[in-house]
Amino acid sequence: MVDAIVVGSGPNGLAAAVTLARAGLSVEVVERAAHPGGSTRTEALTADGFLHDVGSAVHPLALQSPFMSRFEMHKRVDLVVPDVQFAHPLDGGRIGLAYRDLERTAESLGRDGVAYTRLMKPLVDHVDAVAELATGPLLRLPRDMPTSVRMGLRVLEQGSVAWGARFSDDIAPALLTGAAAHGNQPLPSIGAAAVGLALTSYAHAGGWPIPEGGSRVITDALVTDLERHGGTIERGRTVTHWDDVADAKAVLFDTSIPTLLQVAGVRLPWWVRRSLRGFRFGNAVAKVDFALTDPVPWTRSEAGRAGTVHLGGTRAQIAAAERAVARGRSTSSPYVLASQPTVVDPSRAPAGKHVLWSYMHVPAGSVEDPVETITRQVERFAPGFRDVILATHATTATDIASANPDYVGGDVFGGSTHLGQLVRRPMLSPDPWRMGEGIYLCSQSAAPGPGVHGMAGWHAARSALRRTFGLDAEVDLSVGGPSGTERRVAGRRPVDERTRR
Repeated sequence: MVDAIVVGSGPNGLAAAVTLARAGLSVEVVERAAHPGGSTRTEALTADGFLHDVGSAVHPLALQSPFMSRFEMHKRVDLVVPDVQFAHPLDGGRIGLAYRDLERTAESLGRDGVAYTRLMKPLVDHVDAVAELATGPLLRLPRDMPTSVRMGLRVLEQGSVAWGARFSDDIAPALLTGAAAHGNQPLPSIGAAAVGLALTSYAHAGGWPIPEGGSRVITDALVTDLERHGGTIERGRTVTHWDDVADAKAVLFDTSIPTLLQVAGVRLPWWVRRSLRGFRFGNAVAKVDFALTDPVPWTRSEAGRAGTVHLGGTRAQIAAAERAVARGRSTSSPYVLASQPTVVDPSRAPAGKHVLWSYMHVPAGSVEDPVETITRQVERFAPGFRDVILATHATTATDIASANPDYVGGDVFGGSTHLGQLVRRPMLSPDPWRMGEGIYLCSQSAAPGPGVHGMAGWHAARSALRRTFGLDAEVDLSVGGPSGTERRVAGRRPVDERTRR
């Protein structure tokens, strides 16, 4: 009998497996695909020599996530921080630039610089507290109450119709809106504001790094550590019934909620099943990867130094596009999130060539081919972009859902990020990862939600260590930390969870 089985090998599943293995448990990861990592991988999608990230391309939480910090991901992979964290071009040749340095960013915003600084500085100065708040369950007492209050007040402001009250021009609001739109929610909204302010604070603290070699190196680092500490990965096997995992003392699901219900539903308490069946999925994305002969010819050359570029125009224009998507309608001028990895990592393309990673927001289940729409939106701020396109690879929302059943309808966020669901993700509980005796949810459908941060896996693993195995000691995840065999506890035995309720 194995101590723990982790179903799914995305970043959260691997984070859970690493944590359990480091605690001295025997761990087996079961992965449906032929490769671990979920969408956190890098492939030649367009042409030979051009490497494209299948999922996330930029990783703010690789530096700020408590799990990634403890795991010392920055020592295992080269995380390159660009000069400009994100850029937001506007019509007429204007642009907003978010530098890592907050003061430099404020100076570039002219008369709105002071207002921007007053909004962001209290969060940037206490970014660790912001990250702890953003990556843990909301149903708890935060350790840094003053920062939590400051964050809450700013979320209320930026998530309401008062979101533009402190600004005079439209560049600073557009800059903030580009970050908030990562949440794929109607704007303004509390959920989107929370996402945007957290991401912007990370930009002005550690930055938004791009892993050299592609996102796959994050997966490789996790897999290497897991295997070094005795964990195993079985590839190409789909778990469809409880009998497939019944030999384990604990089962952790890095899957969608429908998959969890399919496999373990009858073993869950009725109130848990009821909560899970009320879980809502959100809007989708459609993605285009571009192989380019030359850099994107941005009207403003400063955009060419940015790792990330947000496209869609003014705050009002992006809000209108996001409202349309939320109502199930496609738009000819959508919000587009673009990344330029070759700005800091020339290994992604042949010498002198470049790649552009991009997606746009679309209604769930959309079959729209995004190539023309995204090309047109880039061309709006980079005339001549069509002339540098060598090859494209398009992925519709339905393609995304077909390739990975955890992305229901093309929702790559594991469920809607509206406020209510952020609080009860996936249910209202101080331990929202524990579904039943020995059963845990460790995917992005659990708190804290989407992102390559490993936090849902780390939280779920810590819950399993306490509730199923009776181990309360903090697990050392550092590069030089002890091996799993060194941490094995003599005479350790599973705990009767019924005594821990």
